[in-house]
Amino acid sequence: MSRGGAEKDRSDGPERKCIVTGEVQPKGGLVRFVVSPDGLVVPDVLEKLPGRGIWVSADRSALETAVKKKAFARAARQLVELPDDLVGIVEGAVARHVVELLGLARKSGDAVAGYEKVKDWLDKERATVLIQASDGSGRGKSKLSTPHYGKFIGWLTMAEIGQAFGRQQAVHAALAAGGLAKRVVEEAQRLKGLRADPGGQRPA
Repeated sequence: MSRGGAEKDRSDGPERKCIVTGEVQPKGGLVRFVVSPDGLVVPDVLEKLPGRGIWVSADRSALETAVKKKAFARAARQLVELPDDLVGIVEGAVARHVVELLGLARKSGDAVAGYEKVKDWLDKERATVLIQASDGSGRGKSKLSTPHYGKFIGWLTMAEIGQAFGRQQAVHAALAAGGLAKRVVEEAQRLKGLRADPGGQRPA
């Protein structure tokens, strides 16, 4: 397991080195940053911005350390400017990406929300990922169990899950195998490391 709670073997892609921990791992367990022409450190969650990448483990304490110890300036070998609440900005960007991916899974028919629909998918063994809101009722969440050999995501909020399904809020959601499930799980693992209090203990 990496510091951010992400599985080290979750990606077969290229590896990158965290500027804080010095740990080399698949880049799916890190967050990329670039320095803009005017010297501003910019999070590049989607890894599409031009420029030399600066990588930090997807871990809240690692990011806080990078800010406190001016690791970005050392890595960039120049004076840089950090936006206010960089850690919060990164967490928000990763959370939005997870919500977007979950929304795409819903549109493709690979995700459902709502207690009854999720329970039906679990009963029929169609669900491979159980998602429950961190701020949802503990009593209600305890009635559903993670699929056998499946995954559990418990650190999205009711509002975030609801947004993915076009409603105000939702406590329960499920993903079917294939499709975007793997990407949702991977990005959710990054988010878990960035959340101040991810909560969401895996149910039995």
